[in-house]
This record gives sequence, C-alpha cells and structure tokens, in this order.
Amino acid sequence: MPGTDFPPGAASRIPGPGDPPPARPVLLRGTDRAALAVAFVDRLRHAGVPTGLTETGDFVHALEAGPMLTLDTLYWTARISLVRRQPDLAPFDKVFAAVFADAPPLPFIREAIAPAARRDDDVQVPVPADTDEVTDGGGLPWATLPPAVEASETNDGLAIPDRRPSALAVLAELPFDDLDPTQTELLGEALRATLTHWPTRRTRRHAANPSGRRIALRPTLARARRTGWEPVELVREKALDRPRRAVLLCDVSESMRAQATAYLHLMRAFTLVADAEVFAFATTLTRLTPALRHASAAQAVARAGELVTDRFGGTRIATNVAALLASHHGNALRGALVIVASDGWDSDPPDRMAAAMARLRRRAHRVLWLNPRAGAPGYAPRVAGMAAALPFCDRLLPAATFADLTRAAHLLQALSTRQVARSREARSGS
Repeated sequence: MPGTDFPPGAASRIPGPGDPPPARPVLLRGTDRAALAVAFVDRLRHAGVPTGLTETGDFVHALEAGPMLTLDTLYWTARISLVRRQPDLAPFDKVFAAVFADAPPLPFIREAIAPAARRDDDVQVPVPADTDEVTDGGGLPWATLPPAVEASETNDGLAIPDRRPSALAVLAELPFDDLDPTQTELLGEALRATLTHWPTRRTRRHAANPSGRRIALRPTLARARRTGWEPVELVREKALDRPRRAVLLCDVSESMRAQATAYLHLMRAFTLVADAEVFAFATTLTRLTPALRHASAAQAVARAGELVTDRFGGTRIATNVAALLASHHGNALRGALVIVASDGWDSDPPDRMAAAMARLRRRAHRVLWLNPRAGAPGYAPRVAGMAAALPFCDRLLPAATFADLTRAAHLLQALSTRQVARSREARSGS
C-alpha cells in the first residue's frame, strides 16, 4: 500500500528466539497529513458529504495525535472526525474504499460482512444509495437499535419518565400552615433570589450626560469663561433614573398568624432588592425596615417579631394607614408602589377605611393588595373592610403559598416596568 513502510529485510529473514519483535508497519509515514486530509475532504465533498473546516481540522489533529498503525484505525479516525450524519456513511465508505483501493478487504466494509456474522437482534438501518439494488448486508450492522416495546399495564416495558418538579417547587405550592420554619426560610431565600433587579423611574433631577438632549446652562457658561464668554463647548444633561420606591404594609394580627412569617420573608426580599420601607400593623404601626435588612433571614424575621409588641392581636387597618400618611414617612408614599398584605378583616368602620385608602391612592403610584383568601374558588370580597378598600386598589392578588408570592413579585416588577416604558414613549412623542 502506498505510504506504508516496512523494516528492511523483513521478508527475507526469519526472526530467531532472541530477536526483538518485528516493528509493526505505520501508515502515512513521511506523508503530509494536512495535505492528505484536505485532499480526502475534497473527495468527500464531491461525493455529497457536507464536510467543513471544523471537521477537517479535527481530522488533522486526530492524525497528529498518534500513529495510524492499521487501516482500521485510520478508517475510524476519519469517520469519527468527518461524518456527522447517518446518511453520509454510505458515500464516505465509497470514497474511503476508492482512495485505499489497493488495501486488503476490511471487516468494516458492509459488502464484506457475511450474513451469518450478524446477530438476531441487529436492526438493519436503511441507507440511501445511488442505485435501487439492495444487496444482502446493505444495512449498517454496527447501528443496532433497541427493539420497540409497548408499555404494558405492569410497566414491564420502556416508558417515558414523567417530568416532576423539584422538592422546593413542591413546597412552594403548599399552604403556609404545612411548612416548618426551615422550609419557610428556604422558600424565603428562593423568593429573594428571584428578585434580582427592580425597575427605575425618571426623576426631575438632571445630571451631565453626553447623550442628553437638554443643554446644562450653568456648566456651559462656566466653560465659556475660558473662551471669552463664547459657548464653544456645550454641556448636555439628562434626567436621572432612580429605583421606584416600594412601601409594604404587613398585617400581623391573629387572623394572619399563619401567613405573617411568610409575608415577612417577602418584605425582606423587597427591602434588600428595592430598598423598600416595611411596616407591620395590628392595632398599632411598627417600622421593620432596619430589622429586615439583616443578612440572615432567620435573624431578620426574629428581630422583626421582637419589635412588634401587638402581634397576633386585633386589627385596625384604617387607623394604621392614616397614621402612616400623617407621619414623616408619609412622603415615602409619593410615587411609590404600595403593597398591603392582609385578609381585610378590620375593626374600624368601612367609611374610615374608604377615606384612608382614597388618600393613599392619590399619593401612591400603584396600590396592590395581597389577600391569602383571594385565590379560593368562589371568593368574593364580602368583608366590609376589604369591600371598602377594593375600589382604591389596582390589583387584588392571591397570596396563600410561596408560589403566589413569587408570581406577585414578578407582576409588581412588570407593572412598574411597563409604566416606565409608557412614560418614556410619551416624553419622546411630545
């Protein structure tokens, strides 16, 4: 075979007992492997095998990795490097046999395989050929497919496994009453991880920015002093974007005992991501923002529970909302996203609730209410406090599981983001 070297005198001398074993012939010795690979790939392309530069490079690197001791090794090296599709095997075999036509019959060529050598479980894969003739052994004996098995009632056959949720996803669908403190903490951390960013809003303040459309008069005049009061260099400015404020009110009364801890984890997530202001209320109002900023979720919730002195008592929603509006924290409500987490049970009169919520709605950007009973089938806000507050809420969202809290958090981000986009479109149109 061309390109095959044998040791001198190997055919005329019989090795003795003490002689070293004869050296095996090495294919392609002294051959430019890159030129051989390019020429072989060119033959494959003319035969219809879509071989690209990546496959050619793989073939060259494979030839350089080690010596090709046998033609079988060269065949499999070329086939693994250059063939990517099953229909290309037939033209590849033809090209390889044509290039190495003077080689002895190879066991991997399909025509050289005897029918008796095949096993009963071999499945012959049909390969398209140039002619309609189908010879015995025309399939691919090395491509053995598993037999088709129908799934029986006893599940003895093959079946596609069902996709099941993870353990954390299953826990997220459980009510808060069925979760222990460890599971609640894990779900709280997962909820915080989903809030990776928070939408921004455009403010009235401006800062120097080369892409701004507005000319900053004072910096421009200050630089004009260097050029004889001629404004040669214009300084442009752009409106500043700041994160949208978020204010959260959590009901910690007796009727919210099961949901209070989970809601505090939601409040902590907003505190860390959106720099939100968090308040808890039962009969009085308590600010929990510094306590919930702790790095540990368990310690943050524990500190928040220690600060609330009237926990698991009565409920006065309207009184606490009015107290927040009248306090020095009331300015934080201007243009903010306000979330109230409560079941709506209130000991204050409904007209007082309506008045407080009307003031809150005029000051806030959005008002959303999280109710643990809103997701129940056939739910209707028949409670007097909830019915009075509902006309002043933009959304009433269910919040009975951690999955509901996660969906609510994503909805809050989407609402604020769409509002910012509409505001920018309105400014650009004007």
